[in-house]
Amino acid sequence: MPFYIQPIREFLVRPALPPSLARLSELAYNILWSWEPIIRAVFRRLDPNLWRDSGYNPVLMLGRMSQSTLKKAAADPRYLSLYKQACDTYDARTRKGQPPGDGKLIAYFSAEYGLTECLPVYSGGLGILSGDHLKSSSDLDLPLIGLGLLYQQGYFRQLLNPDGWQQERYPLNDFFTLPLVPVKDANGEDLKVTVKLPTGNVFIQVWKLEVGRITLYLMDTNIPENVLPQDRDITDSLYGGDNDTRIRQEIVLGIGGMRALKAMGLRPTVYHMNEGHSAFLSLEQIRLYMRDEKLTFEEALEAARSSNVFTTHTPVPAGIDLFDPGLMYHYFSEYCAEVGIDFQTLMRLGRRNPHNRDERFSMAVLALNTSAYRNAVSRLHRQVSQEMFHDLWPQLPVWEVPITSITNGVHVPSWLNGDLALLYDQYLQPDWRDHTDDPGVWEQIADIPDEELLEVHRRRKRRLVNFVRARQHASALRRQASASEVRRASEVLDPNAFTIGFARRFATYKRATLLFRDVERLKRLLLNKDMPVQVVIAGKAHPKDQPGKTFIREIVQLSRDPELWKHLVFVEDYDMKVGRELVQGVDLWLNNPRRGEEACGTSGMKAAINGILNLSILDGWYDEAYEHSGGWAIGEREPYSEDQDALHASAIYYLLENEIVPMFFERKEQTPREWIRRVKQSLMYISLNFDCRRMVREYMSELYEPAHSQHVRLAQSGFRLMHEKARWNSRIYEVWDRVHFVESGPGPGGTVLSGKPVPVRAAINLAGLEPRDVRVEVVVGRVDNNGNLEDTEVLVLPPVEQQGDVAVFEKDIVPERTGRLGYALRVSPNHFDDPLTRPCSSLLKWSSL
Repeated sequence: MPFYIQPIREFLVRPALPPSLARLSELAYNILWSWEPIIRAVFRRLDPNLWRDSGYNPVLMLGRMSQSTLKKAAADPRYLSLYKQACDTYDARTRKGQPPGDGKLIAYFSAEYGLTECLPVYSGGLGILSGDHLKSSSDLDLPLIGLGLLYQQGYFRQLLNPDGWQQERYPLNDFFTLPLVPVKDANGEDLKVTVKLPTGNVFIQVWKLEVGRITLYLMDTNIPENVLPQDRDITDSLYGGDNDTRIRQEIVLGIGGMRALKAMGLRPTVYHMNEGHSAFLSLEQIRLYMRDEKLTFEEALEAARSSNVFTTHTPVPAGIDLFDPGLMYHYFSEYCAEVGIDFQTLMRLGRRNPHNRDERFSMAVLALNTSAYRNAVSRLHRQVSQEMFHDLWPQLPVWEVPITSITNGVHVPSWLNGDLALLYDQYLQPDWRDHTDDPGVWEQIADIPDEELLEVHRRRKRRLVNFVRARQHASALRRQASASEVRRASEVLDPNAFTIGFARRFATYKRATLLFRDVERLKRLLLNKDMPVQVVIAGKAHPKDQPGKTFIREIVQLSRDPELWKHLVFVEDYDMKVGRELVQGVDLWLNNPRRGEEACGTSGMKAAINGILNLSILDGWYDEAYEHSGGWAIGEREPYSEDQDALHASAIYYLLENEIVPMFFERKEQTPREWIRRVKQSLMYISLNFDCRRMVREYMSELYEPAHSQHVRLAQSGFRLMHEKARWNSRIYEVWDRVHFVESGPGPGGTVLSGKPVPVRAAINLAGLEPRDVRVEVVVGRVDNNGNLEDTEVLVLPPVEQQGDVAVFEKDIVPERTGRLGYALRVSPNHFDDPLTRPCSSLLKWSSL
């Protein structure tokens, strides 16, 4: 057995910084440097090689830096000037305004965060979006904090064996060489909280990471207090292990996160669940409301729901975490006993069919049932989500399922290349970085000379070629490849060739091999001597995704074809660094998922803000952007079917052969004028409309502000409103079966002229309820060939009289459209002081009279 020596004392050593550079450590421990070039330059200028070798991690870099280097920098007036500029920028970008007087605080929960290369606690788009959300919130000085898990291994590093098969390596994160610090309690000790699992208490240490003005709290169970290996391993790896590991991770994230907030004295007014992984937080909210405010379970559920926001990112049921009833009972039977409910009451919160005792518990359904505010991440994804979750609101038409949409965006300062930013400094207004929501700022791109914009992009492409060659050379050496293969690795790609980029997770629905369906046709395209084309691909498959790994191997083996090795490259170990180089250096970004299965996608946005045109399926964000993007569409807006693979591949070849590549190589006065015109169109439109700061502003106005207002209203009443609402709910459920339409008024006779009023009348037996207890609506729309309403509008009918239990509701509707129109009537509960009643309830009746 190996022999290990355990320390009896531990201590942390920090570099001794010269007094004139004393704030270097402060700069290093706030990842503002990841998107502020002037701060990043302070570290790069100290020692460029060490900066690169440290993985662009200033904390690790300072720990390895010699005192002589620091002393030399402290005596260099040029460096000191740069250092002062960095400190001034840091102070300006971390200075907080006055906190909201109403105590507004948003707690943003996510299972992963992609913030910077040196902190690999992310796997893909969800994590990158979470990171961009925090950065944009910092830019806007929003009252927001983040919560997540601190993984010991993080996501895997990808290695390709000689056959091209993906293998995984899991390097350990050393938290003490990362820009993290432990949170301390009132006694100056490391803050720890506990969650109780069937095997006993699990201890959780809380770390913090400063993201500009925002603090991200990350939870870690790999600490000595946890004796059992399975407890220490809860935060071992991202999306690793089986369902038992997953449920333990999600308990730590949701319930542990809530307890960490309480232990730190933080009292959020809004809780944002970014995907369903953190939805157990709602169960802890309920428990605390019952304990502290003496609410019943139903009252506590309503109180929790009113301040919760849920964002779904999953367009297919297979992507949702599901837990067997037995597993749920194992972990939550004690919870049910504590809050005084039976186990089936809990299970109903996570089931599509609450009466099916065999159905597994869905984290997405739990999040939907415990959130009053719900959104998808693009307009098309909203439609997909409304269809996917329609069975939770079966009485509503699909398009009224209460899920709105806020289309994702990207954090422009993090993804915009430095050369283009410098060009903007010359031609855009001086403060353009602070006014990215102003269309006038981006319209100034039209003033940039075509030749200068083209030269900036050529520079980035040369950088990409050099980067890929270096990566391929290092990969060949690691594999102990032949001398000829090592030599070729340094000769791949041509900086003058038209370059297509494709980089993403290798999930099968993304169809990574679509471009290679007709290899001979592809060869003719790539090997055209007058208009050469090349393809750069990167991506990882989930360790258990065998079809995804097979896709990677097929591409790698094809890239070794004697004719194609210089034109087709698969870049090993896709991460933020690889992604950034690609979205800043290729000419065309290819995206070809099955339509409806890409919730949003953001890689194409990152490419577009760098002057790269898109060739994409009309899915996710691109379905909204295409007409103004300057790019090209693959196919139409038809639903996906299996025969589309061949059609879409053919469409890609046709567009490349006949339009895209010839346009790129057209040289009037040495400049492809039409190509640059499209690039400018893309830059102006995408930079404005798909900026993450636009996204965060929409979250604030459409979701956070209403949720905060609801929380404040309840809290100011001492939660008295919850008692009243519970009594009202009981009354509604008691009589609702007896509520029915008595009459639905005479319909319009004959033809109605456009613009003329049509009277609508509904008489309803309210079974003892008051008119203010219900909401009566007329749904007006076109009548389709099947006799159903479409393209509808919903109007409220006010009450006009009441006789006994029967109330009459009337309104004139004025049709502006012509053709075959119709209307339907419906009634639903409507608590007079609660605008969320119907979206949180499936009680709704339609008139059949």
